[in-house]
Amino acid sequence: MPNKASKADHIALRSCVVCRKQQPQSELLAFKLKDNKVVFDFKRQLSGRGYYVCDDNKCINRMDKWHKRWRKKRK
Repeated sequence: MPNKASKADHIALRSCVVCRKQQPQSELLAFKLKDNKVVFDFKRQLSGRGYYVCDDNKCINRMDKWHKRWRKKRK
């Protein structure tokens, strides 16, 4: 009998910061903001707040616009 409290079948969902579409974490590219610059975290080992973006040219090309809005909110 399987343990109902087990999270073995759990799939972590994350949202793309550009298009806001939810997808499994493994299908998105992870990145961090270090010294106000985007640093992709391909091995997902960097510490700090992580963000995710779709592995799609449309979303990646629009990251600059997102980053400008993000900086404006932080001032």
